[in-house]
Amino acid sequence: MFEQELNAYWKTVVDTIQDGVMIVDPGGTIVSVNKAFETITGYRIDEIIGKSCAVLNCNSCEIAREKNGCHWCALFRKGLLKKQRCVLMRKDGSYLHIFKNASVLHDAHGEVIGAVETMTDITELIERDTKIEAFRRELRAEDTFHGIIGASAPMQRVFDLITNAAGSDAPVIIFGESGTGKELVARAVHEISRRREKPYVKVNCAALNESLLESELFGHVKGAFTGAFQTRKGRFEAAEGGDIFLDEIGDLPLSTQVKLLRVLEEKVIERVGDNRPIHINVRIISATNRDLPRLVREGAFREDLFYRINVIPIHVPPLRERTGDIPLLAESFFRKLQLKSDKHIQGISSRAMALLMRYSWPGNVRELKSAFEYAFVTCRQEAIEPHDLPPVILQSDSAPVAETPRPKPKNKDEMKKLELIAALEKAGGNQSRAAELLGVSRVTVWNRMKRYGLKPARTIGA
Repeated sequence: MFEQELNAYWKTVVDTIQDGVMIVDPGGTIVSVNKAFETITGYRIDEIIGKSCAVLNCNSCEIAREKNGCHWCALFRKGLLKKQRCVLMRKDGSYLHIFKNASVLHDAHGEVIGAVETMTDITELIERDTKIEAFRRELRAEDTFHGIIGASAPMQRVFDLITNAAGSDAPVIIFGESGTGKELVARAVHEISRRREKPYVKVNCAALNESLLESELFGHVKGAFTGAFQTRKGRFEAAEGGDIFLDEIGDLPLSTQVKLLRVLEEKVIERVGDNRPIHINVRIISATNRDLPRLVREGAFREDLFYRINVIPIHVPPLRERTGDIPLLAESFFRKLQLKSDKHIQGISSRAMALLMRYSWPGNVRELKSAFEYAFVTCRQEAIEPHDLPPVILQSDSAPVAETPRPKPKNKDEMKKLELIAALEKAGGNQSRAAELLGVSRVTVWNRMKRYGLKPARTIGA
C-alpha cells in the first residue's frame, strides 16, 4: 500500500525539488519534467513533452550514435553522469549555466527504458565569479599606467616621460624618495619598449658587498676566487637584448663604477677572473633615492658615470606633492585587501580619509600601503576609522579631525576636472599658462574645458 501511495504522490514530490528534473526515453525524447525545469528553461510542460532533449542545445551533450543505433547519447553507454558543468539554451534564446547529474533507468529485466537528469542552475554563481574577475581587472587597470596609480598632473608628466623613454635605447635614471615606486617606473619603461619580449633583470646595488656585486653583474670564471667552482654568467649576460635595472645605484662602489662606465661606453663586459671581452646589447635603467650631484661633489660617485647614466632622468614625486592621488591609492589598496581578507570591512570613513589627506607621508606610497595593511588588522567595525590607522599617523595630526572633510573626487574624470579648474584659477583664466601648469598642450586644455562645460573666462570660480 505504501509503495502505491508513494507512486501516486511521486509527481508532487518531484515538483517540490528546486533542481530541474527531466526524464527521456532511449531516443532522447522528453517524456516528463518537473516545475523547476519549467522555471529554469522557460518551457511549459505541454511545450516540451514529446520533443527531443537536443532542443536544449546542451554544450556538453555527447552525440555518440553507434552503428546498431541503440545508443542515442553517450550517457546510455556510460550509464552515469556526475556534476557535469554545462550550458543550456532557454526558450528565449538566452543561456544558463548548470550542474547536471544523470543516470540511465532500467526496467525489472535490466533493459534500458530511458534516463533521468537533474539540473542545478548556477548562473548566479557564474555571474558573481565573473563580476569578481571583472572587479580584479578593474583594480589592475583603472587610473593606472602599467600598474602605477595616479591621475594628478605630476604623475601624468611621469607617464609621458616613461612613454618617451621607452622609445629610446638611451640609459634611464629614476630619481625619487624611498617608497615612491621607482621600481614600478622601471618596469613600465621595459614593458612598453621594443625590448619588452626580452629579459628584465633587477640588481639591488646596496644589497651585496663589492666582490659579490661584481660577480653578480659581470659573472666569473671557474677558479676566479675561493668558492668559484664553475663558470657563471652575470646579470648583464642574462639581460642580453633586454633591460637591466640597477636599483640604488648611488651605493655602487667606486671600483665597480669604473667597470660600469666601460659597459656604457664600449658595450662590453669581462667576467671576474677573465680578460676576454664579451659584447652585450643591454639597456641600463638605474634608480636612486640619493642626491647624486652631491655625491659627485663629495667624490663618492664618478662624474663621468653620472653623465653617462643621467641621459633620460625621470623624477618620481613624493606622495606629499601629489595628494590628489591619495584617494585613488587608498581605494586601490583597500579593495585589494578586501578581496584577500575575510573581514567584512565596507569602506573608509570620511574622518579617516581626511586624516590620510593631511598626513605628510615620509614613507610615501609604501607607507600608505602599510597603513592599510595595519588598519585591516585593527579594524573591528564596518568602516576604517582614524583610530584604526597606525599611531604615527594619529600622533602627527595636531589639528582636530573634521567630521565632514572637503569633497574629494569620485573618479579620475572628476579629478581631472578639479585640477583643470584649479590650474585655470591659478593662471587667471589664461589657457596657455594653465596648460604649462598641468604639463599638457593648450589644445588639451581647450578640449577639456569644452568637455567639462567650462566657459573661457579670466577667472573660474565656484
